Amino acid sequence: MLVLVTGGSGSGKSAFAENIAVSFGGERTYIAAMKVTDDESRRRVERHREMRADKGFVSVERYTDIKNLDACGTVILECMSNLLANEMFLPEGAQAKGPNAADEVIFGVESLNKKCDNVIVVTNEIFSDGIEYDEETRRYMRALGRVNRRAAEMADAVYEVVCGLGQRIKEVNHADI
Repeated sequence: MLVLVTGGSGSGKSAFAENIAVSFGGERTYIAAMKVTDDESRRRVERHREMRADKGFVSVERYTDIKNLDACGTVILECMSNLLANEMFLPEGAQAKGPNAADEVIFGVESLNKKCDNVIVVTNEIFSDGIEYDEETRRYMRALGRVNRRAAEMADAVYEVVCGLGQRIKEVNHADI
């Protein structure tokens, strides 16, 4: 099963995704895509580690190239927004090597979905603030919009999290397929 969880910064989407993963049972892997670059990101990573400390996750730090990751059971990818930024802007990212970064991320999610029992992808909703951004940021936002749309198309279920509450906005009943 592929589940997409979206929401704004601080919405509670990570805890929501972790609870879904725990409900599936079995082996759990947490793919952490946020590269620590400053004190704020270090604090965020520590907070997330504390949140999942007793939930039975094996954590894997993976900033690019998730298509070649060996994983099984239930996997959380946290988060697709960071992964896309890494693929677009890090020297070892896909954009630096030639292929389209958005395609690389989409292919990586497809690959995980084929290998694993369950994949829960966390992504950010960054499109509602009404702020005017520079061209490079708009390019990233267009790519994230494309990646999020494709992930939602592939997903069996999509949830938007607001104030810690998840609202199901898509679910496929496999008995109906």
